[in-house]
Amino acid sequence: MVLALRAAGLFDGVSPTPAPRPIVLIDGDRIVSVQTGGEPPTGAQVIDLGTAWLMPGMIDAHQHLCFDASADPIAARDDTAMLTQMRRAAHSALLAGITTVRDLGDRGHGAVRLRAEGGELPTILAAGPPITTPRGHCWFLGGETHGADGVRAAVRDRAEHGADVIKVMVTGGEMTAGTYPHLAQFGPAEITAAVSEAHALGLPVTGHAHGAPGIRLAVESGMDSIEHCSFLTADGAEADTELIAMLAGSGTVVSATLGHLPMPGYEPPPRIQALLVKLSAVFLEMSTAGVDMICSSDAGINPAKPHGALAHSVSHFTELGGRHLDALRGVTSRAAEVCGVGDRKGRLAPGFDADIVALRADPLADVTALREVAAVFKAGRRI
Repeated sequence: MVLALRAAGLFDGVSPTPAPRPIVLIDGDRIVSVQTGGEPPTGAQVIDLGTAWLMPGMIDAHQHLCFDASADPIAARDDTAMLTQMRRAAHSALLAGITTVRDLGDRGHGAVRLRAEGGELPTILAAGPPITTPRGHCWFLGGETHGADGVRAAVRDRAEHGADVIKVMVTGGEMTAGTYPHLAQFGPAEITAAVSEAHALGLPVTGHAHGAPGIRLAVESGMDSIEHCSFLTADGAEADTELIAMLAGSGTVVSATLGHLPMPGYEPPPRIQALLVKLSAVFLEMSTAGVDMICSSDAGINPAKPHGALAHSVSHFTELGGRHLDALRGVTSRAAEVCGVGDRKGRLAPGFDADIVALRADPLADVTALREVAAVFKAGRRI
């Protein structure tokens, strides 16, 4: 039976013009038509959502389902406990209207295993253990390697396990003692090997990169996207105008891991708090220069980033000077393109997956509407 969703308005994932009184027709797990006004076809099962607004299910291009968003998110767990945590995290994301999650770092290819389970979960795009140097950032997830040949082998291993994307730790990170976010972990030969091997296998590749040396390596090697791109230095953060211009002219997209939920009793580490003003200035310079950016959350890494927090990333994107429409596209149509699923997700249009979220207000008028989820439909089924 064809399902007809009726609502007060609609954002289709692309257009800045809202569609009033839409009816979205769903057959099975796909959208078959989107009409404005009128009546649904005879015999359709109608769900009238009243004053709600429809939009594509949100896509979070950067989560860690195996991290539990606690003060000790990387606590050791056996595989069974880890999968239980990942299942719980994925379901909480779905309830927040996030119908696609790109997991950018797990242990033992847990996200691939979870994806195979099916059930009431978002679509999961998996990277597997992130590729890193010996004792490099997130080495504890099992992705250590070295040299160009080792990197190529690591990429092939992830492809053989069914990964959807290759994740490389180009620089160090805040979560791993003994690594340095402002410095590159790999050299040009290793990064070029990762990109060429991934692309030869038909996979996109994204790089965790905070400091300018790592960002430059990612851009010059042709990485599809960069996570964070914060321009951290040894003692702060400083935009590199020349490099930002290069980034803006490249095909590399920045996945801006923004936003956090206010959590009683939790404060970001003092180093991060001290950096916030400088990081905001870096974002504004990238936005002004025309760098292609999407919104993501890095959910799971601390209590302020639970797995349903993407709506707060969108708000933060606009608060820092990003355009309202870019923020919305950055969790729908543009995020889908960056994640390699732009032919079937991120839009409300015929032929696309029936992943739909109903909001209590118009997201084109106010991005905070994304925090007020009234209903979620995954593959045409109401969750």
